[in-house]
Amino acid sequence: MVDTHLSALEAKHAGLETRIADELRRPAPDAGMLAMLKRQKLKIKEAIGLR
Repeated sequence: MVDTHLSALEAKHAGLETRIADELRRPAPDAGMLAMLKRQKLKIKEAIGLR
C-alpha cells in the first residue's frame, strides 16, 4: 500500500511539472497559477521525501 501511495504522489508530481511547463510556454503565463502549481509540487515533493 505504501508503494501505491508513493507511486500516486510521484504521478501527481510529474503531472504538476507538466502543467508548470505548459503554463510557462503560454504567451502570457499566469503568475498566480504558476505560484499555486509550484506550491502544490513542493508539498508533494516534501511528502515523497518523508517516506
